[in-house]
Amino acid sequence: MLRMEQNDGDLDSLVRKRIRALRVAQGWSLEELAGRANLSQSSLSRIENGQRRLALDQLVTLARALDTTLDQLVETASDDVITSPMIDGAHGLMRWPVKGDPGMTVVRQRMTEPPPDNPARMRAHPGREWLVVLSGTATLMLGHRRFRVETNQAAEFPTMLPHAIGAEGGPCEILGIFDRDARRGHLRESRGAAKDCAPDLPNTT
Repeated sequence: MLRMEQNDGDLDSLVRKRIRALRVAQGWSLEELAGRANLSQSSLSRIENGQRRLALDQLVTLARALDTTLDQLVETASDDVITSPMIDGAHGLMRWPVKGDPGMTVVRQRMTEPPPDNPARMRAHPGREWLVVLSGTATLMLGHRRFRVETNQAAEFPTMLPHAIGAEGGPCEILGIFDRDARRGHLRESRGAAKDCAPDLPNTT
């Protein structure tokens, strides 16, 4: 659990503003949040306005009432906000890990070939994928169905369905988000397999 130092004025101010912002985002009045957090309305008002010292037990209670965690309530930006991609030039893709969810990966790939016509070459594995077409037009094969995905359109599907994706009518570029299971499925299947389903993740383990 993160510890909040009371002498850190910037963090103190940030937490107070965050409490108020989360309350307003929920559409709650001071009275409503105070009731949910078992605080008096005047106490909550003084907390938000910086007129009352922040106590750890109150922060825990407020975090629960706001449907968040203490860590998220006192979280500050780290120094490594900017992340550079890992580049696989051989397959024309870039990969970024998602720090907030180590099991999730974002991949950007340029494709020039259409998806395979043979259903036997489509893949299925546990997980879920989300993708958006950045440029061009993609064809998504999903089971026995064929979808045309144009620029700025997105698709989301469970990867237990046999699937493949490729370009339609010229090169296209996609950005895909893989959960932990989908990423593992691509890694396993990419070992010695033809690159029929894109984007495939390079084995970095």
